[in-house]
Amino acid sequence: MEPTLEAAINEWHASVNDGDLQRSARAVGDPIVVLGPKGAGPITPGQFAEWVGRSGIALHPRSWHPISERLMVVEEDATWPGSKASTRVATVFRVADGRVTAALRLPDLKQALELAYICREMAATE
Repeated sequence: MEPTLEAAINEWHASVNDGDLQRSARAVGDPIVVLGPKGAGPITPGQFAEWVGRSGIALHPRSWHPISERLMVVEEDATWPGSKASTRVATVFRVADGRVTAALRLPDLKQALELAYICREMAATE
C-alpha cells in the first residue's frame, strides 16, 4: 500500500470523524468527486466541509483493499447522529498530491470493488 495513499485516506477519516470542517476542507482536492445516496459529482472543498458538518457522519474503517497507486477501497462502519447501530458501507478513494480527490460511497464492498476496478481500467487506457 502506498504510504501517501494510506496517509491521505487516514487524514480524510480523522477530519470527517472529528467533524473538523477546516481540516476536512484541507484533506480533499479541489474539486473532490463524491458519490452517495443523494447524488454524485464534483464539489469544492468548502462544499465538502459543509456536508461533513450537515451530515454528522462518522466512518470507521474496517478493511482496506488497495486497487492501484492512487485507488483504495475501504470498508467502513457508518454512523449518523441519533443512529443506534452502524451501517456497513464501502468507499472508493482516489488520492492525488496527498489529498483525497474522490470519495465514492457505495452500499457494500462488492459494489465498491467492482467500481474501483472499472475506474482503474479506465485510467489505464487513457
